[in-house]
Amino acid sequence: MATTKRTKDSRYRGSKTHGCGSMKKRRGAGHRGGRGAAGSGKRGDAKKPSIWGGKYFGKKGFVSKKTTVDLKSVNIKEIEIKIPSWLKKGLIKQTKDVYEIDLNILGYKKLLGTGKITKKLKIKVESFSKASEEKIKKAGGEIIS
Repeated sequence: MATTKRTKDSRYRGSKTHGCGSMKKRRGAGHRGGRGAAGSGKRGDAKKPSIWGGKYFGKKGFVSKKTTVDLKSVNIKEIEIKIPSWLKKGLIKQTKDVYEIDLNILGYKKLLGTGKITKKLKIKVESFSKASEEKIKKAGGEIIS
């Protein structure tokens, strides 16, 4: 037979006040000073210090009605570092000295131009920055969008 824990109210049976002191104390919300954040207003003797630091009064910020598209981007520097591991996994191709990379397959939507490039890259990507385009063309590669 499984043991069951006694409920809290059954433990209070036989106790007149159910562990709450005087019988008068538990009537309504007055015993706890009101409901919710009552008494925390901006008048004298109010609990001002407790709300000064928080975000209690006023509306903050705005809600944009536009939907933003989160473009996952990658820098040239990161591509340069990840080329060996992508080759091992078979995610990119190498023909002679040119690396063919489809960033859409790798989950990237935009190519950014931070970093130096030492290899010839043929990159297929949805969008790219001017700096990335210049650097790849200077290194002898190309971008296909």
